[in-house]
Amino acid sequence: MKELELKYGCNPNQKPSRIYLADGGDLPIQVLSGRPGYINFLDAFNGWQLVRDLKKATGLAAAASFKHVSPAGASVGLPLTETLAKIYWVDDMDWKNFSPIACAYARARGADRMSSFGDFISLSDVCDKDTALLIKREVSDGVIAPGYTEEALEILKSKKKGNYNVIEIDPDYVPAPLEHKEVFGVTFEQGRQELEINDELISRVVTKNQELSEEARRDLKISLIVLKYTQSNSVCFVKDGQAIGVGAGQQSRVHCTRLAGQKADNWFLRQCPKVLNLPFKDSISRAERDNAIDVYMGEEYMDVLADGAWENIFTEKPEAFTREEKRAWLDQMTDVTLGSDAFFPFSDNIERAHKSGVRYIAQPGGSVRDDAVIETCDKYGMVMVFTGIRLFHH
Repeated sequence: MKELELKYGCNPNQKPSRIYLADGGDLPIQVLSGRPGYINFLDAFNGWQLVRDLKKATGLAAAASFKHVSPAGASVGLPLTETLAKIYWVDDMDWKNFSPIACAYARARGADRMSSFGDFISLSDVCDKDTALLIKREVSDGVIAPGYTEEALEILKSKKKGNYNVIEIDPDYVPAPLEHKEVFGVTFEQGRQELEINDELISRVVTKNQELSEEARRDLKISLIVLKYTQSNSVCFVKDGQAIGVGAGQQSRVHCTRLAGQKADNWFLRQCPKVLNLPFKDSISRAERDNAIDVYMGEEYMDVLADGAWENIFTEKPEAFTREEKRAWLDQMTDVTLGSDAFFPFSDNIERAHKSGVRYIAQPGGSVRDDAVIETCDKYGMVMVFTGIRLFHH
């Protein structure tokens, strides 16, 4: 297939629209179901690169949940815990026997379920039955993977009355070393971002605390790989092999840190028994539960607890989740990793990161205030590495 005509571009009024290779070669994909659109392919191709890099860096199956050209979640395929299975809404499935790629997607989708609603999925490995069953029950636009088992493909083709987007990509495809983009009729050319995220990149520790466990090194690499495909400015929080908070596209670095930190906090707050045991009505869907939990944990909690409102969601009225209770629970979150795609210009980023249990940080370095940033890390016993490499992605 030399080219694929699309329904429209970013918006319905932007026509015509198509994808093709400039050299006239065959596209590295096959559409097995549905009719993917312009934004679907942007998410699919960025997501595929992300999971490909994660697998190369860790040796583990990987998955990403993309939304509007930035990852909402990404993870490697480590086993689920009972608590994670519950907050990811898979505790009614045979989650203890999930395959590694199914575990990876459950984690990627579950970290920020609000943002992942209507996502495009990327898988590093062949999509199997477990993963397809997970995908079938979620609101999603499509999936890209290097292959599908017969059972998985049959399940996915039944989604959305046969209109669910399923893309198979050639895992051996290598794009040209130069990439091009046109803006306002002007063509931009640059070398592709082929930087390998490896142990050498995170070897320069600049803080007094120099201790980096294998798990910390893994999570530092995961954070940087996620940032490599996240719209800048961007910051990524990672814990136990998965992104738990991504702040993307903010003009201020600290706003990225606050946004990603709040998402990380919400991920951990969902694990608090007070949230885990909310008495939802059986008729409430997973998406409606996600929305209610998000409001319940925030400052506008009375929107779901007010008389006349809670009766539509819960079987009995829950107690409010107070600021003091939330802070006490969050103080138990430790050993979180943070990556930043450019240097931290001020130490306020470190102060905010500390509130979300960050212990390990990777950033390029190079700010005139590096000394102040390092001093703040030392105050909290953090480990910070300077990569010397910026990871802007636009």
